[in-house]
Amino acid sequence: QVHLVESGGGLVQAGGSLRLSCAASGRISSTYVVGWFRQAPGKEREVVARISWSGSSTYIADSVKHRFTISRDFARSTVYLQMNSLKPEDTAVYYCATGQDRWPQPRYDYWGQGTQVTVSS
Repeated sequence: QVHLVESGGGLVQAGGSLRLSCAASGRISSTYVVGWFRQAPGKEREVVARISWSGSSTYIADSVKHRFTISRDFARSTVYLQMNSLKPEDTAVYYCATGQDRWPQPRYDYWGQGTQVTVSS
C-alpha cells in the first residue's frame, strides 16, 4: 500500500510560480512511476508530467513544456512539480499518482487527494 499527500497549491497571479510536492509513504518500488495530473471544472483529467522513481525517465506534456519541470528526491520519497509562468488556464486541482510503469500507459494504483491551484489574471 502506498499513501500520497500533495501540498503546495494555492492562489497565484498570472506569471507567478508554485512548487507542488507529492510525499509518498509505504511500499514504493523503484520500478514505479509518479505522474502529476490536473482536472479543471468541466474538463477531463489530463496528465501534466511523469517521472520514474529511479529518475531515469521524465515526460512533460506539450501544454506545459518549458514552464513546468518535474523532479524527485528518492531519499525523501517526494516528487516535485515546479510550475513557472503560470497562466489562468493552469487553474485546476492537481493530483499525483503512482504505480507500475506499463506500456502503453503506467498503471496508477495509488492517488493523492489533490491540491487546488488557482491562477488569477
